[in-house]
Amino acid sequence: MATYISYMRDQTDESPLYIFDRAFVSKTGIDVSAPPTASYWPPTAFGPDLFDVLGDHRPDNKWLILGPTRSGSTFHKDPNATSAWNAVLSGKKYWLMFPSGSGISPPPGVLVSEDQSEITSPLSIAEYLLTFHDIARDTPGCKEGICHAGEVLHVPSGWFHLVLNLEDSLALTQNFVPRGKVADVLGFLRDQRGEVSGFKEGVCDRAFELFVERLGEREPRVLAEGLGELERRGRRGRWEVLTRGGEEVDEGGGGGGFSFGFGGDESDADIP
Repeated sequence: MATYISYMRDQTDESPLYIFDRAFVSKTGIDVSAPPTASYWPPTAFGPDLFDVLGDHRPDNKWLILGPTRSGSTFHKDPNATSAWNAVLSGKKYWLMFPSGSGISPPPGVLVSEDQSEITSPLSIAEYLLTFHDIARDTPGCKEGICHAGEVLHVPSGWFHLVLNLEDSLALTQNFVPRGKVADVLGFLRDQRGEVSGFKEGVCDRAFELFVERLGEREPRVLAEGLGELERRGRRGRWEVLTRGGEEVDEGGGGGGFSFGFGGDESDADIP
């Protein structure tokens, strides 16, 4: 840590090194169970985290983040179609965010693979802000803002976001699964197994089955709602194939520009 603090103070890098520590709770031994004794706890506004049903099998979800001015993260989505909150402890962060989903183009300058499994942002944050920033700010759906110490930002499931530290910054972030996004997470775990991440070795390939089993034991009604939504999405997709002969069509009936899938289509990519 002393070496990194020295680096923070002396570096002049265009894209400084940015630290994400996923083991800070076990390293420090702090209590994160519940108020009033815990050192911190998730904001209650977001409701229960349904990945809690996985117990010791849940994927990585807590990070302590430290970085100097100009450090940050290029455009990405949070893993496993989860939502997230980010609490700034010191410094301040600039956020540039875009919704995503079927029929919604990625942010300007961002390339997404045809199967939505890979996101490429070929520019550094500095280059992006110099070349695409004005275009991005004028793009429908764009959200931007600055979070100061003591403020918490919500990152909805599937949203693209770019983050830039305007000052040396320390923050806490945590990924979670709210009730309203269960179908997205189920669809991602089922249909994009190759992009599932953060689970212990041997769990990724069966994450969908494990989540269904545990959620059915603890929250059977929530599971039924999520699976029902996945089934409705699948029915709509199959109907398009039958009625349009399997060709890609746009929303007006012409060719190109529209695609569909079976589940997870609100948050198909997974970049940690």
